[in-house]
Amino acid sequence: MITLQEVTKTYSLGKGSSVTAVREVSLEIQPCEFVIVVGRSGSGKTTLLNLVGALTRPTSGSVMLDGVNLWELTDPQQSLLRSQKMGFAFQFPSLLPTLTALENVRLPSIFGKKQDSSAIEDRAVQLMQKVGLEDKLSSYPRQLSAGQQQRVVIARALMNQPEVLLADEPTSNLDEKTELEIMELFRDLHRNMGITMVMVTHTRQLISYGTRAIEMANGQIIKNGS
Repeated sequence: MITLQEVTKTYSLGKGSSVTAVREVSLEIQPCEFVIVVGRSGSGKTTLLNLVGALTRPTSGSVMLDGVNLWELTDPQQSLLRSQKMGFAFQFPSLLPTLTALENVRLPSIFGKKQDSSAIEDRAVQLMQKVGLEDKLSSYPRQLSAGQQQRVVIARALMNQPEVLLADEPTSNLDEKTELEIMELFRDLHRNMGITMVMVTHTRQLISYGTRAIEMANGQIIKNGS
C-alpha cells in the first residue's frame, strides 16, 4: 500500500520566494488500484506522482510504500526499491535511439533482480507481445509511430515485474484514436496483471479507465472517489 501523510512540497525560487506545489496531502492507494489523478497544468499532479515514486523529497510529511518510509532509506536503498518495485512511463518516451525496441525493453533488467539472459529475453519478448508489438522487436525508435513508442515505454516499465506502475501524462502527445488505444492497453494490463497503477493526466475523459479518480487543484486534492 502507498500512504502519503500530510505531505507538502515547496520549491525555492530564490531571493526569498517560493512556490508550494503540493500542500498537506494525505492519501492511501490500495494494492491493485488503478488511480487516475486529473488536474490542470500547475495543479500539483506531477509533483504528487514524483513524490509517490521517491523522485522528489517532500518538504514535510511522509511517503510510505508497504510500511517503509521512502525518505528514511539511503540513496542506494531508494534506487534498489525503485528498480525492483516501481515502473515509470513518462510523457516523452525517452527511448535510446541506438537500441532496438526489444533492447530498450530489456534495459531495466540491468538494475533489477539477477536473472539469466534467456529469462530476460523471454520476458522482454512476452511484454512486447502484451503491448501488441511482437512484429517490432528489431525496429528502432525512429521506425516506430508515437503510439508504438509509448507501447515500448510501457513494456519497459513492466520489465522488472514492479508492484507499482507510475505514468505521467502518457497520452498527452498522441492523437485521440491512439490515446484511447493506449488507455485501453493500460486498463487491460491492470486487469490481467493485477498491478497497482497511478496515472496523472489533464484529460478528464480518461477518468473512466481507472478504478478511482482523484482531482487536484492548487496543490491539494479536491475530489477523491470513483
